[in-house]
This record gives sequence, C-alpha cells and structure tokens, in this order.
Amino acid sequence: MSPAATAALPPISLRRATPADAGALARQLADAAVFANLMQLPWPTEALWRQRLEKMAAAGETAELLLLAERGGVLLGSIGLHPVERVRRRHAAMLGSSVGAAHQGGGVGTALMQAACDYADRWAQLLRLELTVFVDNARAIALYRRFGFQEEGRHRAYALRDGAYVDVLSMARLHPHPPAALGPPPGEPG
Repeated sequence: MSPAATAALPPISLRRATPADAGALARQLADAAVFANLMQLPWPTEALWRQRLEKMAAAGETAELLLLAERGGVLLGSIGLHPVERVRRRHAAMLGSSVGAAHQGGGVGTALMQAACDYADRWAQLLRLELTVFVDNARAIALYRRFGFQEEGRHRAYALRDGAYVDVLSMARLHPHPPAALGPPPGEPG
C-alpha cells in the first residue's frame, strides 16, 4: 500500500482481543497468504479461537497479550505476547504476529510491534522477546530488525509448510533500557 493511500485512510486503532473476535480472527488466519507464514495449521475454526480467547479472558490479569489492529471496525492484523511459564524463564515471552494480506505494507505491522514492545518494556516485566520467522519472509524480518530483534540462529527444516520443510530464523530482542529500582527519596538515608 502506498504512503499516499495509507494517509487517506482512517487511523489504525489497537485493542485487546475478546471472545467476540473469534470469527474475525479465524477468517483472517484462514487466508492462505497469512497462515503460510504462521506456525499454525490452515483453516482455524471460530470455535478454536473462541476457546483460546475465553481461556485468556478467564486467566485474568497476566502478562499475556493479544492485540488487534482495526480500521473502521475491520480487522487488519494481530500480535500476541505469550510469556514463558517456567520459573527461570519468566523474563521472556514468545511473540507472534499476523497482518491480513490486503493490509500488508500499510503500517499495521509497525503499529502492532510498537504497541507490543511498549507493553513488554513498560508494563509486563519482560526482558526478552523471542520469535521464529520463516527465512523467506523478508518483510517480517525487516520489521523485526527495525524493532531491535537480532538473529540468534537458523533452524533447518523447522516446520512443514505446504508440503516442504522450511527453515526459520530464531530472533530475539532484549529490553533496550531495562528498568532499575528507584533509590530512596531525596533526604532519606540510602
């Protein structure tokens, strides 16, 4: 999408996903141009997504996040942060994102990544964000690099995609300015 075309559109809005979004997510992720770059199976059902979203809602306040990007009530894309539950890895989360084929190149991925990184850095006590990306997904790799993700390795024949085993890159981003405890207030002994 050209910058001029994007500028003429209403702004992108972001919000947390709810169980009511199950149908829209299932439809977007069923698009062959989208699911081909994900680690999910084709043709997800609305029931599957409703179950996932209900489980997230029932968990209450956790660091897990699933954000949706919309424009005029139309789902454009999503991003999820899924914290690692193991005690020694609680500082890390897996990141997964998708943008509808018709909305790629229009700033949706950038808006989603900005929001996810801000959430991880400022609110969720996450030091490390991790992801895997197919080696031929140049647009996504470039986006991740812009947000500080670095390649940590290549997994050969990592996943079956459309009848062929495909390599992925393992990428991660460390918090650029890890928080520190504030010292005592002025005038109090330290």
